[in-house]
Amino acid sequence: MVGRNRRFKLADTAQQVVGGFLLAGPFVVTEEVWTLAASMAWYQAVATVVIVFGIGYGALYKADADRDPDRETEIAGVPVRFVSLIAVSYLSVLILALAFDAPETFLAETYGDGTLAQALVTLKAVSVGAVFSVVGAATADSVF
Repeated sequence: MVGRNRRFKLADTAQQVVGGFLLAGPFVVTEEVWTLAASMAWYQAVATVVIVFGIGYGALYKADADRDPDRETEIAGVPVRFVSLIAVSYLSVLILALAFDAPETFLAETYGDGTLAQALVTLKAVSVGAVFSVVGAATADSVF
């Protein structure tokens, strides 16, 4: 239950992790995501990050009228719940990508193994996956 007096707890992060991993999985193993990431310019990658932050904030604080960011515990002026959501969104995709060896599977032939170019494309692919992961993480945080 989400209410005005509910404080952010470790259980909330656990719920975010479940939702983030559930929606991240399909995008990590899809070749189209890796091809898309390889063709993205730097400004498109930045736009993707902005989208993730916007979806995350909107899902936590605009879609849930009972949650007020001004009443939550903060880190450097940013609500801990939001920091957790963004971290979970990106880390769930990155962990799955590395666990499934996706960068090697989709990029090694084109970029070589362990190159800077491969790392940059991986970061872009993680950002694309985070667009979807943030929805799962925010939904799980709000529902449970």
